[in-house]
Amino acid sequence: MLLPSADGGLRLYRPSAAPLGPFGGGPARSRIFHAAAHVAAAPATPSERGGPVVDWEATLGFRHRLWALGLGVAEAMDTAQRGMGLGWPEAAELIHRSAGEARAVGGRIVCGAGTDQLRPGRVHSLAAITAAYGEQLAHIEGCGAGAV
Repeated sequence: MLLPSADGGLRLYRPSAAPLGPFGGGPARSRIFHAAAHVAAAPATPSERGGPVVDWEATLGFRHRLWALGLGVAEAMDTAQRGMGLGWPEAAELIHRSAGEARAVGGRIVCGAGTDQLRPGRVHSLAAITAAYGEQLAHIEGCGAGAV
């Protein structure tokens, strides 16, 4: 495929099946990027909800890799974790742990706020929806993270 080059032209790029080696460049500095990273499951350990339990060491280790690359982490997003089986209690724990790790290494983190603690399939009042957002925003900010 043809990709833009630094001189304004195009260069030929051929994808490779070879795995990437250790990252040798510095963190990205020209833009601020946030990655909505998935969590790593501990597959042999079922949770009380019947789904996988989060492998915290692997999950947080991957976030450290993203921070080392100069990326921020967009945590508890509906595109990465919430739509993949994490409910609000698990997302709240993920936010708590990831925000603590971000503080420890100076990493950027923003966290998704929603209303997924409300029971699905029911009509909720505007006051209940507002309170649900408020609960999640308070948790996110209490953990020292920004909210999206």
